[in-house]
Amino acid sequence: MAGLDEGGNATLPRRLRNRINRILRPAESAARRLIVIAARGIEIVLRPASPSKQKSKPGRSSTGIVYPPGYRPQGQPCRPAPENLAFPLIDPLKRFNFGPIRRKPKAFPRITCIGLSEPAPIPEHWIPSPGDEIDATRLGLRLAALKRALDDIDGHARRLARWKARRDAGCVKRFSPMRPGWPPGRRKRRIHEVDDLLRELHSLARHAWDTS
Repeated sequence: MAGLDEGGNATLPRRLRNRINRILRPAESAARRLIVIAARGIEIVLRPASPSKQKSKPGRSSTGIVYPPGYRPQGQPCRPAPENLAFPLIDPLKRFNFGPIRRKPKAFPRITCIGLSEPAPIPEHWIPSPGDEIDATRLGLRLAALKRALDDIDGHARRLARWKARRDAGCVKRFSPMRPGWPPGRRKRRIHEVDDLLRELHSLARHAWDTS
């Protein structure tokens, strides 16, 4: 549907990007639950941390000078854009916003004086259009990360087992990689076959995590 390469350097119309997102989000949730099922029974023993290693404090350079937040000294290269995106094993938590909903106004003021001034031009892309070309770089990275995860389920299962070992050691505050309630991307009405797949894998992953 997207026609993106591995690098994800492309643009897509808004309607096509939204359509892919409606399928990609439940597909990512289904892949995470498949990894939870595959990680059942895998035991990982963490190595003790070496006392000789000292963690560097954020905002402090190698010369010991403390820079203010957001300041970058001259001569230091900027961090390049990531070429690969690691597949996330943890569900994002729900966000609750009790403030007022802010909507962008559809009208644009064009105050003018007849004979003295011309009406102000309407800004480009003031009202979003379904055919607007949108950068799909991150979408391509997500698709590539999902493909790598499905090609290496065992490797990502060991990643999840290491995460569980760190959780048991008290290094992680989350109890489960799956968030409470319904999984991300879950829909009541089925619009794609991935919806049925997510429903089945979510039930199996809950059972596998509770009995592991």
